[in-house]
Amino acid sequence: MRLASVSALLTFVILCAFAVAIGSLTVHRIRADFNRQVLDTANQLPSQLRINAAPFRIEPPLSDFATRADHTVIRILTLGGTVVAQAPPSSPSLGPPQEAASTIDGYRVLSRTGAVTQNGEPVGRVRIQYGRRVSDTEATVRRVEFFLLLGVLAGSGLALLAGMALARRAMAPIATLTSTAAEIARTRDPSRGVPQSLADDEVSELARTLEGMLRELDAARAETESMLTRQRRFVADASHELRTPLTSVLANLELLADALEGDQGEAARSALRSSQRMRRLVADLLLLARTDAARVVARERCDLAKIVVEAAAELGPVSDAHDISLDVHPAILQGASDELHRLTINLLENALRHTPAGTEIRLSTSTTTDGQVQLVVEDDGPGVPSELGPTLFERFVRGAGGAPKRDGAIGGSFGLGLAIVHAVAVSHGGTVTLERARHGTGARFVVRLPACSDLDDDRQHHRPALETVID
Repeated sequence: MRLASVSALLTFVILCAFAVAIGSLTVHRIRADFNRQVLDTANQLPSQLRINAAPFRIEPPLSDFATRADHTVIRILTLGGTVVAQAPPSSPSLGPPQEAASTIDGYRVLSRTGAVTQNGEPVGRVRIQYGRRVSDTEATVRRVEFFLLLGVLAGSGLALLAGMALARRAMAPIATLTSTAAEIARTRDPSRGVPQSLADDEVSELARTLEGMLRELDAARAETESMLTRQRRFVADASHELRTPLTSVLANLELLADALEGDQGEAARSALRSSQRMRRLVADLLLLARTDAARVVARERCDLAKIVVEAAAELGPVSDAHDISLDVHPAILQGASDELHRLTINLLENALRHTPAGTEIRLSTSTTTDGQVQLVVEDDGPGVPSELGPTLFERFVRGAGGAPKRDGAIGGSFGLGLAIVHAVAVSHGGTVTLERARHGTGARFVVRLPACSDLDDDRQHHRPALETVID
C-alpha cells in the first residue's frame, strides 16, 4: 500500500507539472488566437464596408458582421465621436475610438479609420469600432483548466489503483515468505521449507537464500541438540558412576572419624564433610541431568505436608538459632517423594543461609480451590536483590559484589539449589515463583503443583492439620 501511494504521489506531481506546462501554453494560445482574430477582423472592416454619404447607407449591412449571437459589436462614428450606425442596435458603449487594442466592459475593442464615398469618390472619413466579448474566450480557458485538473486527478487515481494491483501482485511472494518465516519463528522448526517463486527474480533469489539459511540453522540445531544430549548423558552417567565410590569413601571416613582422635580425627571429619558435600553435588547433578533428559522417576501418592515436616526436622539441628515455624495442612499429590524432599530442603536451606540468626522462617502447605497444592517458604531476611530476579532460578547464579547470594545449594555454594527447585517443580507439572513477602522485607517462595484428592478410600477426610514450631 505504501509503495502504491508513493507511486501515485509521484504520478500526481508529474501530471501537475505537465498540466501546468500544457495548460499555460494552451491558455496563452487561446488568448493569442482570440486577439489575432479581433485584430484581423478590425483591419479588414474598412476595406469590406462601403459607406455612401448621400443617401447614407452601409453595404453590406453591419448585421452581416456583428450579431448578438456571436457577441460582437460594430460602431461607425464620425471623427468628432458621434455614433452614426451600430450593430446590434442595442450594443454597449465601447468608449472613445482608440487605435490600440483595449478591453472595455468585457469587450476586446479595436478602432480603425474608414472612408466615406459619394459616387465612388472619397468625401470624408469615419471611425470604425470593432469589439468582441472576452468572456467567451475565458470560458474556454476555464474549460481547458477544468479538464486538465480532471485529467490530473483521474490519472493519479488510476496510477494509485494500478500501483496497488501491481504492488499486491509483486508483494504476494514476499507476504508468503513473511508468513512462512513467522510460522517458523512460532514453531521454532527451521526444517520447514520456504515456498519458491517460479519467476527468476529478486524474490526467488531471496527465497533460495532463506531456504539455504534455514537448512544451515537446522543442521546447526541438530548438531547442538546432539552435543547437549551427549553432555547430559555424560553428566548422568558420570554422576551415577561416582555414587558407588563416594559411598565407599564416606563409609571409610565415618569409621576413621569415629576411631581417630586429635588432629587426625579432625582431619578425618573435615574430609567426611567435604565428601558429603561432594555426594550432594553429585546427587544434584544427577537430578538435573535426569530432568534435562526428561527421565521421569516413579511417582506415587504422597502428602507434601509430611515431606515438609521431615525436611524441617532434618535441618532443625543446624538451623543456627532460627525459628522454623510450620503451618502445614494435607496437600496430596502424585510425585517423587525424594525429589520433593530435595525441593523443600533447598528452599529451607536457602532461607537459613540468607537470614540473620534469631529471625523466623515460615513454611506452610495447603490445597487451593483451583486443584493445586501449594508450598510457601517465607523469611524475614534482606530479600532477593532486584538484579537477581530474572535469573534467580538459573544454574550457578551468584550475587555480585557484596550482594547476598541466593544460590541455595545444600551444604555449600554450588549455585544449583534454586535451579533444582525449579526443575523439580516443572517436572511435576508445577511452578515456583518469588513473590513479595507479606511481612514487609524478606523473600517468599511459592511452589504450586497439581493436586490429588485428599480424601481417604471411604471418601472421608481423616488427616488432621499439622502445626508445629521447630527451634
